[in-house]
Amino acid sequence: MKVTICQLPDRPDDFERAWAALCSHASGSDVVVLPELPFHPWIAWTKDYDAGTWNDAVASHEKWISRLSELGAGSVAGSSPVNVVQGARHNRAFVWEAGTAEFGHDKYYLPEEPGFWEASWYQRGDGMFEAMKLAGHDVGFLLCTEMWFTDRARQYARQGIRLLLTPRVTEATTADKWIAGGRAAAVMSGAFSISSNRSGSNNGVDFGGVGWVIDPDGSVLATTSQEEPFVTVEIDPTEADRAKETYPRYVPE
Repeated sequence: MKVTICQLPDRPDDFERAWAALCSHASGSDVVVLPELPFHPWIAWTKDYDAGTWNDAVASHEKWISRLSELGAGSVAGSSPVNVVQGARHNRAFVWEAGTAEFGHDKYYLPEEPGFWEASWYQRGDGMFEAMKLAGHDVGFLLCTEMWFTDRARQYARQGIRLLLTPRVTEATTADKWIAGGRAAAVMSGAFSISSNRSGSNNGVDFGGVGWVIDPDGSVLATTSQEEPFVTVEIDPTEADRAKETYPRYVPE
């Protein structure tokens, strides 16, 4: 399986240029993992919720999801803002394949601090972390902050996932910490940890880039950088099945 990770800029003009380059790079990939809420400038930089901005973000994601075939990849994973019944707003995981997007769980753990006022912009989900199918494999989503709640990685391990997907929006100053967390999540889930991130600066937030592919034993196979914003790695997802039979995954809870 060829997996493509990326770091995509926040500013719209930069994003358009990066998208064209990503399409050229990712063509023929089996899976492309996108950052969290990739198709609109980051909305949660301010605590002041604005309905117009939110609805613009929803519409932008709907438009761009309809364009995912441009990547030339078999499957695409990411997250999108959505409006649901009774005015609730969520940040929802999705898998796109063959022109159709299937939506998964809503982000449950929401930060609320300068630059990342997420709880002011959307509500937490119902706490269900259920595996989805992607390219014929069971996969789990931990959207950004969710990665730090390590019992969820173990929960996905019990569901037999092979890929643990972490679309995220994180700062440059915390890149090393996030890689460490991704390595731990890979070991705990016995799955390949795969993440893409936002990059560049906007509204006083310096986004960190650094997507990664980490194998089930916590070895970093690849990372993105400013010099190499798109990376494709070939992996064997069935390695995750064997990993679950080894320490510490086999230890009863």
